[in-house]
Amino acid sequence: MTRKPRPMVVGKRPRSRSTGLIGALLRLVAIVALAWVAGLLWFSLTLPGAAPLATRTDAVVVLTGGKGRLARGVEVLQAGAAPRMLISGVARSSSMAMIAEAAELPMSAFATTDLGYGAVDTRSNAEETASWVTRREVRSLRLVTSSAHMRRARLELSRAVAADVRVVPDAVPHEVGAPGIPWEYTKFLARWLALNAGLG
Repeated sequence: MTRKPRPMVVGKRPRSRSTGLIGALLRLVAIVALAWVAGLLWFSLTLPGAAPLATRTDAVVVLTGGKGRLARGVEVLQAGAAPRMLISGVARSSSMAMIAEAAELPMSAFATTDLGYGAVDTRSNAEETASWVTRREVRSLRLVTSSAHMRRARLELSRAVAADVRVVPDAVPHEVGAPGIPWEYTKFLARWLALNAGLG
């Protein structure tokens, strides 16, 4: 009697170490991407808005770089919500007369305004503001910048000014043509992680 040959059993190949590492890496990337998207949704849906003009502070600080910010600062002064203003991040080639002309306002509108020429980014905005706050003995300030930029500006300011200085966020709408909200969120997140990791 002829014996039938046994069917060949093909077993699964053992997973290589490199395949396992790639899979773990892909899962990690997916988790990070999901966390980033969830954070972006939170960031976008909770953008800060304007503060009431009835809220009084010792000063108003306007961070340059976007439409509507300077106009809001002048509005705050004219409403009597703050007696003095700092415009932080002014180009060294700009004078008060040039700023008044660009804003289409008389020079008298800036009688209690100081220009800050030392800032080139959000971090140096905060440092310039902190120095001015100390010189002017400011105990409360209204911070004017765009809604998408406000969280990062407050983050930097919180590490630069004394803890007992009250900061009132007063956001103008995110301007068209400015860096997108995802980019602002990514910069805020990167800076927040760096500060919490003690990287300064």
